[in-house]
Amino acid sequence: VPAPCRDPAMSAANRRYRLLCLTPLPAIFIGLWLGAELAHWSDWWALWRGDETPFAQLLMTWRLPRVLAAFCVGACLGLAGVIFQGVFRNPLAEPYLLGSAPGAAVGAAIALLVPLPLAMSLSLPLLAFAGAWGATLLVLLITRLTRINDTSGLLLAGIAVAALLGALRSLLLLALSDETVNLQVVLSWTLGGIHTPDFPALGLLALLTGLALICAQRLAHGLDLLGLGDHVAYSMGLRPQRFINVSLLLAAAITALAVSWGGLVGFVGLVAPHAVRWLIGPTHKRLIVASALTSGALLALLDGLARSVLPPAEIPLGLLTALLGAPFFLLLLTRARPAA
Repeated sequence: VPAPCRDPAMSAANRRYRLLCLTPLPAIFIGLWLGAELAHWSDWWALWRGDETPFAQLLMTWRLPRVLAAFCVGACLGLAGVIFQGVFRNPLAEPYLLGSAPGAAVGAAIALLVPLPLAMSLSLPLLAFAGAWGATLLVLLITRLTRINDTSGLLLAGIAVAALLGALRSLLLLALSDETVNLQVVLSWTLGGIHTPDFPALGLLALLTGLALICAQRLAHGLDLLGLGDHVAYSMGLRPQRFINVSLLLAAAITALAVSWGGLVGFVGLVAPHAVRWLIGPTHKRLIVASALTSGALLALLDGLARSVLPPAEIPLGLLTALLGAPFFLLLLTRARPAA
C-alpha cells in the first residue's frame, strides 16, 4: 500500500506554526534581561537559587510583572487585529479602526483627569471599556441609519469617528488639566507604555486575556466563512451582518483591555497578524492562537527595548511601535498597489 502523500507546503506551515507558538519563551527571557541595567548571569543564578539580592528582587517584583503584562497587552492587540482583518477581509485593518481604541482612550483620559468616587484601578478599565464599546456602537448605529451594508462603509465610518474622538481627547487634556493633575502622566499614557502591575492585577489581566482568546477562537469558523463572501457564508448557515456586529464588539472589548493596561500602542495588531498569515496561511483557528502569541512576544521585546535604549529614561512604547510599524504599513501599501 503506498504511503499517503503529504503536502510539503502544509508540512512547512505546520512547522512554522509550532515555532511561532514557542516565541513567547525567548521573548520573555530577553524582556527580563533588558532594562536600564542588563541582567548578568550571576543575577539569574541568584534568582534560580532564591537568594534575595537587590537585583534578583528587582527581576521578580518589577521586571517579571511588567514583561508578562506587556505580553498580555500584545496578545490582546494581536487578537483584536485578527478579528478586524477577518471581518473587513483586509490585511491592512488593525485595532484602531472603528474608533474602539480612541474611544477607550477618551474613557481612560476621563478617569485620569476627572476625580471620581471609584478608585483609579477600577475607574480606568471600566471607563476604557465603556468608551470602546460606546464608540463601536456609535459606528454601527451610523451605518444602520445611513443604510451602509458593506465593510468599506463601516471602515470609513470608523475612521471618521476615530478622528472625532481623537480631537475630543485633546480637548479634554486642554480643558481639564491643571496644577492638581500631572499632565505628564496623562501624556505618557497617551503615547503608550506598559503599567507595571502587582501580581493580583497581573493575574486578572492574564485571566481576561485568556478569556479573550477563548472568545476569539469561537469566531474562527465564522471568520473563515466570511472570507468566502457574504453570499457563500449565508448559504452555509452564517448570518453575516449579525456575526460582523458581534465580532466588532468583541474586538472593541479586547482593544479596551489592551488600552487599559498599555495606553495607545499602535501597529502591533497590524504587523504581527499579517506576518503570521504569510507564514502559516489564513485559517483562523491557528491564526488566532499564533497571532496572539507572536504579538505578545513582539510587545514584550519592544517594551524591553523602550526601557534599554535611553537609560534611565524610557522611550514611550507607542512611539517605538510607530517607528517600526509605519514602514511595515507603507510596505504593505506598496505591495497591495496594483501594477500600472
